[in-house]
Amino acid sequence: MGNNCTIFACGQTGPGKTFTTEGESSPNEEYTWEQDPLAGIIPRTLHQIFEKLTDNGTEFSAQVSLLEIYNEELFDLLNPSSDASDRLQMFDDPRNKRGVIIKGLEEITVHNKDQAYQTLEKGVAKRTAAATLMNAYSSRSHSVFSVKIHMKETTVDGEALVKTGKLNLVDLAGSRNIGRSGAVGKRAREAGNISHPCRLWEGHYCSCGKNTSCSLLRI
Repeated sequence: MGNNCTIFACGQTGPGKTFTTEGESSPNEEYTWEQDPLAGIIPRTLHQIFEKLTDNGTEFSAQVSLLEIYNEELFDLLNPSSDASDRLQMFDDPRNKRGVIIKGLEEITVHNKDQAYQTLEKGVAKRTAAATLMNAYSSRSHSVFSVKIHMKETTVDGEALVKTGKLNLVDLAGSRNIGRSGAVGKRAREAGNISHPCRLWEGHYCSCGKNTSCSLLRI
């Protein structure tokens, strides 16, 4: 029992999808990360989730993961190994006709919002980016930051009730015309792969099911 939600940030390269989802740190460390006016959707969401759970006195556990899809290959950005050959594998989920399983994706247990944010920072630093004619610092990969919450509640009858919810925050790499971007060689291949439909989005993150919702944030 619980709710699942996925939010996609999509659009052309350059309008600020990654800035909207991840944000930036203000210069001179003027603010804490949760108070920073330049914070993106992900840090703001982490702050609100953990503040709400703590204020309510809810017994809970939380895990986070950060997946990168680059040139149609899957990578775990929270894997402590720096080996670029550590690709993940995706399989059809036998329990869900429209779902898939990502084998080897690590879910890191976090106990508070600061641990969650520090984990996010470490993973984001490993994400693939490059300059193009349309964007000086362009994300060349899709990323999916997921937060899974297990909550324990007590019913009016005194029975223990466990609820599980998952929030996926997806930053899609910017789609664009290969010629306009100046992409050649490896970058041209990246641009082509970025434009391909990805079964992962529909299967793993937006499979139709009870208490599941998807939102598209077009930037």
